Amino acid sequence: MIQMPIADLREHGRRLTETGQRVSVLWQAPGSIAFVARGREYRSEFHVNPADEVMYMIKGTMKLHYRQPDGREEIAVLPEGSTIFTPGGVPHSPRFPPDALLFVIERGRRAGEIDKFHWYCPNCDHFLHEETFEVTDYAADPVSKAYRRFFDSEAARTCSACGHVMPAPAM
Repeated sequence: MIQMPIADLREHGRRLTETGQRVSVLWQAPGSIAFVARGREYRSEFHVNPADEVMYMIKGTMKLHYRQPDGREEIAVLPEGSTIFTPGGVPHSPRFPPDALLFVIERGRRAGEIDKFHWYCPNCDHFLHEETFEVTDYAADPVSKAYRRFFDSEAARTCSACGHVMPAPAM
């Protein structure tokens, strides 16, 4: 039997807001992963996804920080009701408040594909740290786990160029 999931984005967003959870996975299939996400007020890393992403801003406004091939950081503003395409391999950081909601569709990861998170010094923009992982189940919220490992390590948050220590947020 063919399954064709229908998801009420507003309902998933309402449940995320009520429960305090950050991600609600709508489906995971070999060809695509779809989820609704609430903003993380402490988001500071750049995600390097091996696959393309399509993002649709359900509620609120997002500032999508991204890095050019030469390392320069730029920001694309995504207002409510708008969508954006982010090519695989582009370091990007979707930043929006916890009361905002984002719908994301990505390709399911192939065996051996690695997702990366990069942090940069907020003082001098020097590379701080990289977390890597293989995404096998997005419902396990690998983003929160990468954050926990980074913010639990003062050594990872200390800049080797200027000595600044990135503060750990309350999560």
